[in-house]
Amino acid sequence: MKPRIAVLGCGYWGSNHIRTLKSLGVLAAVSDANEARAEGFASEHDCVAISPEALFEHAGIDAIVLALPPQFHAEYAIRAMRSGKDVLVEKPIALTVDDAQRAVAVARETGRIIMVGHVLRFHPAFEKLKELIDKGDLGEIRYIHSHRLGLGKFHTENDALWDLAPHDLSMILAITGAAPEEVRGEGAALLDHLSDFAHLHMRFPGGLRSHLFTSRLNPYRERRLTVVGDKAMAVFDDVEPWGRKLAVYRHAVWHDSGHWAFTTNEPTYVDVEEGMPLTRELQHFLDCIETRGEPRTTGEEAIEVLRILTAGSVTHG
Repeated sequence: MKPRIAVLGCGYWGSNHIRTLKSLGVLAAVSDANEARAEGFASEHDCVAISPEALFEHAGIDAIVLALPPQFHAEYAIRAMRSGKDVLVEKPIALTVDDAQRAVAVARETGRIIMVGHVLRFHPAFEKLKELIDKGDLGEIRYIHSHRLGLGKFHTENDALWDLAPHDLSMILAITGAAPEEVRGEGAALLDHLSDFAHLHMRFPGGLRSHLFTSRLNPYRERRLTVVGDKAMAVFDDVEPWGRKLAVYRHAVWHDSGHWAFTTNEPTYVDVEEGMPLTRELQHFLDCIETRGEPRTTGEEAIEVLRILTAGSVTHG
C-alpha cells in the first residue's frame, strides 16, 4: 500500500508539493492555518483538509511534508515524529543549529525518517555531475564556486544567504564529502537590515576552496555551479535548456620553460535525462518510507548547512 502523505503549509512551495504528490498518487490531505486556503486545495486535488492541530494524531496519515516559515520547521517536525510520522522538511530545517539537532535527535529516538528539501541534489544534471566527479573524470577537485542570483523573493525574516544558499551548500557538501574547516562571510544590505547580497568563502580539508555568491537584488537570473578539477572543469547551469545544462571543459594548463602555457577547448555538453527535481525528490522520500533507508539529504547534512550559514552570516545595524 502506498504511503499516505499530508502537506502542512499551502503557500507557494507547499502548493508545488501538493500538485506533485497528487501526480504520484499519494496525496491524502492538506493542512494550513488558513482554513479556507486548505479547503480550496483539498477541493481542487480531491483530498481532505485537516486542521494543523488535528493533523499530527490523524490515523490516516503516514508522513507529513512541512512547507512552513522555517521558524516552525523543527517544532512541527518533532511533533510529527513523536506522533509516529515520517517527515520531509523544507529548507532550512530550522533557524538555529540547536533546534535542528533536537529534531535529528528525535528522529533517532523514534526511528522516524527526517529528510530535508535540498531539492537540487535530485536534479538530473547535478546527479550526472556527481557521477563524473566520483568516476574521476575531472581529476582532483580543487575549487567549487556557485552563483545564485536574481530579483526576489523578499522576506522579512530571511536574508539572501539563508534563502538562497542552502541548495548550493548541500551540493557543495555532497561533492566535498566533508565540512569546511574555515568559513568567512560578507554581506550588503540595501533595502533594510537584511543582506541582499552575500558571499561565503570556505576552506575544506586537503586545501579545496569554495566560494558562494547569492543575491536577491540582481537584474538577471544566474543559477550556476562550477567545479574545477586538475583534469577538467564542469559547469551545471540550470538557466540553460536541457541539452546544455551540464558542460565539461577540458582546458589544459602547464608549466613550460619557466612560463605558464594553456590551451582552451570548446565545452562538451553531457547528455542528461530530463526530469523534475521535485518529483524525483518526493519519489525518493516515498522510497525511504517504504524501505526505511536513509535519505540522500539527511538531517545531519542539514545541520552542517546551518552551521555554515550561521558562521557566514553578517548582521547589519
